[in-house]
Amino acid sequence: MSEQLDIAVLLPCYNEASTIGQLVRDFRAALPSARIYVYDNNSIDGTPLQAMLAGAAVVRERRQGKGHVVRRMFADIDADIYVMADGDGTYSPADAEDLIRTLLTEQADMVVGTRRHIRFEAGRQGHAFGNRIFNLLYRSIFGTDFSDIFSGYRAFSRRFVKSFPAVSNGFEIETEMSVHASRLKLPVTELELDYGRRPEGSHSKLSTFRDGTKILWMFAMLMKETRPFAFFSLIGAAFLTTSLAFMVPVLTEYFATGLVPRLPTWVFSMALMLVAIMLFTAGLILDSVSRARTEQLRIHYMTIARQRPHDAEKSSAIPVSLPKRQGRKATT
Repeated sequence: MSEQLDIAVLLPCYNEASTIGQLVRDFRAALPSARIYVYDNNSIDGTPLQAMLAGAAVVRERRQGKGHVVRRMFADIDADIYVMADGDGTYSPADAEDLIRTLLTEQADMVVGTRRHIRFEAGRQGHAFGNRIFNLLYRSIFGTDFSDIFSGYRAFSRRFVKSFPAVSNGFEIETEMSVHASRLKLPVTELELDYGRRPEGSHSKLSTFRDGTKILWMFAMLMKETRPFAFFSLIGAAFLTTSLAFMVPVLTEYFATGLVPRLPTWVFSMALMLVAIMLFTAGLILDSVSRARTEQLRIHYMTIARQRPHDAEKSSAIPVSLPKRQGRKATT
């Protein structure tokens, strides 16, 4: 095919000096004509220098957190296809061709490289267990589009990148990406890839409990924004149940004796009932607001061209027809 596509490789990094140089060189070998950007998030171990020596364009993002880095990357870089990978060397750059090919052949807006054998190779059993729990929770709340919402190896279309609001600050940004795709019903797919261990000298920045709490909070906030009726109904149901627990003994005594000796309990139960009704009502109203916001986001998404105007130098583009590789299978 004669059509050319501009591809940008985006590598968010924080203290990855031991891996980033080789990672940039491997991406350069896998995608020779792609532009490679390393966004450094206040590293103190020489990560920017190693990235520059390997030939990457380096940009510093001062606000700490992967969400800030991704938001900056998506705002700064204009391309037709984006490949994003973590800077720790756990994802193989050789798989980038498969991600891009799947994005093109499936006409998808996001391809997620799901991690094969993550429960055995993640390095920390707490992370692997939490990954399974959060994926199960995601599928029960937001839908079954994804089986590995925390994968950091993804390919995006220009439409996705330029329509993604990116409000998260930290590692919960991958969850927000997945919810954005599910909310707008964007075409997405998954590709199962090998996931390696960190090399010696490289350490995970994740904290099992701290980051797990942040992700759980993000789940709640995204549910409030995208499924407000279900969110407020759950809270309302808790208030309703508590109200009935206080109310039933008072009513039982009233029907037996005709008296209400525990008047404060009755007043308290009625107050809880009113709160439950208000929560149900708020959920109904906000559900309509959320539907309208989703429609607006979808319309905005449709106004974005799949490819940018090609007035840039052709040297930054690579052919659409990539050589076919064996041994990979897309999963949806």
